[in-house]
Amino acid sequence: MATFPKSFLAAVVKQLLRGKSLIQALLAFWLTPQAVSGKPTNSKVDCCSTSGTTTPSGQSIEEYLKEAEHLLLGPLLDNDGLLELSNALKAQFRDKLQTSMACMLPSYNHQLPGGHEVGQYLAVDVGGSTLRIALVELRGRDAVGRESEIVRMSSFKIDNDIRNLEGMAFFDWMAERIRDMVSQNGQDPSRPMPMALAWSFPIEQTSLKGGRIHGMGKGFLAAEGLMGQDLGEVIETACVAKGMTGTRLRVILNDGGATLLSQAYVHPATRFGLILGTGVNIAAYLPVSLIGKPKFGDRPQEWWSEARDVIVNTELGMFGGGGVLSITRWDGLLKQGHPRPDFQPLEQMVSGYYLGEVVRFALIEAIRTTGVFGGVVPKSLDEPYSLKSETISAIEGDTSPSLSSSIDLFTAQHPSSHTPTPSDLATLRSLASFVSRRSAAIIAACLHAVWSLRLESLAEEKETNTRRTAPTNHDSAEQDEDEDEDAELLHQRIEKETSLSRTMVAYNGSVIECYPGYLAMCQSYVDALVNRGDRSVELVPAKESSLLGAGVALARACDAA
Repeated sequence: MATFPKSFLAAVVKQLLRGKSLIQALLAFWLTPQAVSGKPTNSKVDCCSTSGTTTPSGQSIEEYLKEAEHLLLGPLLDNDGLLELSNALKAQFRDKLQTSMACMLPSYNHQLPGGHEVGQYLAVDVGGSTLRIALVELRGRDAVGRESEIVRMSSFKIDNDIRNLEGMAFFDWMAERIRDMVSQNGQDPSRPMPMALAWSFPIEQTSLKGGRIHGMGKGFLAAEGLMGQDLGEVIETACVAKGMTGTRLRVILNDGGATLLSQAYVHPATRFGLILGTGVNIAAYLPVSLIGKPKFGDRPQEWWSEARDVIVNTELGMFGGGGVLSITRWDGLLKQGHPRPDFQPLEQMVSGYYLGEVVRFALIEAIRTTGVFGGVVPKSLDEPYSLKSETISAIEGDTSPSLSSSIDLFTAQHPSSHTPTPSDLATLRSLASFVSRRSAAIIAACLHAVWSLRLESLAEEKETNTRRTAPTNHDSAEQDEDEDEDAELLHQRIEKETSLSRTMVAYNGSVIECYPGYLAMCQSYVDALVNRGDRSVELVPAKESSLLGAGVALARACDAA
C-alpha cells in the first residue's frame, strides 16, 4: 500500500475542513508542491518566467474567480467587515493626530468660506506634469450655478527638461509664465497683486503663506540648493526679478485642502476633500482639540485665539498597516517589487497607480492555473505596471456581449499567439471589478472613519467644556461672565457642526471621476456604513478644484486682512 507524508495528509485534511471536496483538496495540495518538503508554501506568481504557454493545473475559471472574489472582497463585505475596517482606521487616525509628523498634518486654514467672498483672484497650480495659472472669479453663493469660474487660464507642460531645472532656475521659469499671464491685454505686471499657490509637493508649512521646501520627488530638481528655504519667499523673489514687484504670495495649500475649499464655497456643509486619481488623499476639517499640540509647531497667539477647527492633510495613503488591511497574495507580489513596500499600504490598494498592477498579478496566475487566454501569458505582461488602470477601466466599462472593443484594446497593448475570446475578457473584467470594488469599499470606510471621528471629537469637546465651565466658589463675577460667553460660543459652534444632516465630501481625480461605476459603488458603501435616517454623507464633484480652491483661500485671506 502506498504511504504518504504526514504533511500531505495534514494539508488535505485542512482543505476538507475548509469546505473543499476531496478532489479540490488534492488539487489545492498539488498546486503548492513546496508543502511536501515541509517548506513554507508560497502562492506567489513567478513573474520572471510567466510568458509563453503554460499548462493549466486543473482549477476551473469559475473556481478561480470565486476564490479571487473571496480574497479581495470577503474581508470587507462579509459580516461587518467594512465597519470593522472603519473603526480600525479611526483608531489609527486618532493615534497619528497626536504625535506623527508625517501624516494628519494641520494646515493654517482654520476658517471655511462664508460664500459671500467675491472678486477676481490670481491662482497658480503646480502639479507633477503641469503648471497652470488662472484668473478665478468668485460671484458668491447666491449666484447659483455660477458661484465660481475660471475666466482666464494658461497651462504649461512640465516635461523632463523643466523637471531638470535646478533650484532658482525652476522658479524663474515659473515666474516668467506668471508674468506672461498677468501682462495680457497690456496689464502692468508690477501692479499690486496677491496670489495663491496650490502646491502638490512636500512642504513643512510655517504660515498661511510660507513653508520650508522639501525634496519634491517625481524627478524634480527644483529643491536643489533651496532645501529648508521658505517657498513663499523664493517665489516672490523670482517674481520680483521678472518685474512683478507688486506680487505677494498670500496663501499656500495642497490639492486636498483646495478641493475642500472649492466646494465649501458652494456647499456650506462641505467638511472633507477627497483626491483619488494616480494617488489618494483626504483633507478633513477637524476640531483643533483633537490634535496634539506639538503638531502645530510655533504658531502666533492670534492663530490660536481664532482657530477652533482646522483643515488637516491626512496623507491617507500611509494608513492601513499593522494588519488593518487584509493582504492578498497579489498585494504581496506588488509589495515585493516596490522600493518602499510598507510606506503607503492603503494607497497600494485604492489608487489608480496600483489598481492595474494588482489585476496584472491576478490575471497572470489565472492564465497559468486555469488556461484562460489559451494558457498563454503575453510577453508584455511580464513588465511591472504594464497593465494600466486606464485599460482595466475601459474593459470594465465595456458592457457589449461580444466585448469586441475590449478584445481590440487588450490585443493592441498585449499581443500574443493566442487571440483572446469574449470569455477571456470576461474573466479579466471580473478580476478588475473585484479590485475596483475593493478600492471603492476601502475609500468608503476611510470617509466613514474620518466623519465618525469628527462627530466623536465634537461630542468629547462638548463634554470637556461642560466640566470646565461648571461654576465654582473661587470664580469672580467677571471671570464667570467671560467663561459663560466663551462657553456659549463653543456651544453654538458644536451644535451647528453636530446638527448637519448632510455632510459633503468634495471629490476630484481620474479614478473617482472616470472609472465606470466607481462613484456609485463608493457612495453605496458610504450609505450602508452611515445607515442613519437623519444623517448622510454625500460625494459631490469638485471640478478644477486646485485653482478654484486656491482662489477661495486667497479671498478668505484678503478679507481677513
